[in-house]
Amino acid sequence: MSTPQAVPAARPRKLYRPSQGRVFGGVCAGIADYLGWDRTLVRVLTVASVFIPGPQVLAYIVFWILMPDERKAFAA
Repeated sequence: MSTPQAVPAARPRKLYRPSQGRVFGGVCAGIADYLGWDRTLVRVLTVASVFIPGPQVLAYIVFWILMPDERKAFAA
C-alpha cells in the first residue's frame, strides 16, 4: 500500500496591486488577478462603466488607497 503524499499548501488568495503590469495604479490588474480574469477585460469594463452614472471614479480611488501594494501584501 502506498502512503499518501502531502499536497503543498496553496498560497492564500489576497487582493493586492501587483508590482508588474500596472497601467494606472494597478487596481484593475489586482482585481483581475484576484478573480482569475483577464486584465484587459477588467480594464475595458472599468472604462466602460464610467459612461454609466455612479461613483466609479470614487470607487477606483478608494480601492487604490485601500489595496496594499504587492510588496506590503506578502511582507513578513
